[in-house]
Amino acid sequence: MADARRIVVKIGSSSLTTAAGGLDADRVDALVDVLAKYPEREIVLVSSGAIAAGLAPLGFTRRPTDLARQQAAASVGQGLLLARYTASFARHGRRVGQVLLTTYDTSHRVHYRNARRTLEQLLTMGAVPVVNENDTVATDEIRFGDNDRLAALVAHLVRADLLVLLSDIDGLYDGDPRRPGAARISEVTGPADLAGVEIGSAGSAGVGTGGMVTKVDAAGIATGAGIPVVLTSAVHAGDALAGAPTGTLFRATGRRAAGRLLWLAHASAPRGAVTLDAGAVEAITERGSSLLPAGITAVDGDFSAGEPILLRDENGRTVARGLVNFDAREIPRLIGRSTRDLARELGPDYEREVVHRDDLVLTRG
Repeated sequence: MADARRIVVKIGSSSLTTAAGGLDADRVDALVDVLAKYPEREIVLVSSGAIAAGLAPLGFTRRPTDLARQQAAASVGQGLLLARYTASFARHGRRVGQVLLTTYDTSHRVHYRNARRTLEQLLTMGAVPVVNENDTVATDEIRFGDNDRLAALVAHLVRADLLVLLSDIDGLYDGDPRRPGAARISEVTGPADLAGVEIGSAGSAGVGTGGMVTKVDAAGIATGAGIPVVLTSAVHAGDALAGAPTGTLFRATGRRAAGRLLWLAHASAPRGAVTLDAGAVEAITERGSSLLPAGITAVDGDFSAGEPILLRDENGRTVARGLVNFDAREIPRLIGRSTRDLARELGPDYEREVVHRDDLVLTRG
């Protein structure tokens, strides 16, 4: 851990704000002091707290439940959050750059590449990217897991050596840490180590949406892509970056996959679905083939070319996700037909896959 050069650090709302809402400047400064201690490292900061930071200025005594007021709070709070980070990093002569993402940005090829280029350029220029979800326009994204999953995907996007998840709890426990006898789990080498572990929900501060469930899920995404994860409390951030034993270490369990496919599997919001016959299911799941029009039996939803969709078998079970090459309205006249026949009748643009195998990822159901 001490040798990690590029690190993604995620900090939760409850570690940056007061329970009533509003930024805690001392907490922000304490975090920045730790991150700025390693100028030779490239740090990407995934920071929650925009909605929480906007509560007090708008007169809210607690996080609102309706989407419109959450978005209003995010609009006010995001500016305050970035201003605080800008001022705090400036004390160390460091610049910051804001990167706001939604799942649309992460599941569409052009937007994905743009996000990657922006982050890489900021790091190359010595700036600290501060990443957050664009909560002012997000819908489902506001409940995306309090940025934990986003942090795991960003770690893969920038090819990080380490992901550090900071919370108000100093690691993963085998039960409710507030109960006597609960023990902290120091290391997780794979899913089997989590069997029987009671994983709790959101923390006690009440200003965030994530909990231990989202952090464990995020750790699974990152470790499955070859990135180790340290989960600890914000007060132990220094130990995590120094490589000292702290919190819970999740060992890497897999290899790095194509970045866009990781986003497709874990961050995309499917816009519709197509149903496949048995032959097409076998070709995709067993032989790694593309999806051709001849293997489709039905289409559902209203989607456009380039958007993510589900690929289902005849029993309705999802077998894959993919980026579709046709609009939903075009597919009915393609169903069950060969690409050669379609090209002869409709033109050469139709002699192609509905979903190319390079834009397809298998699912577990």
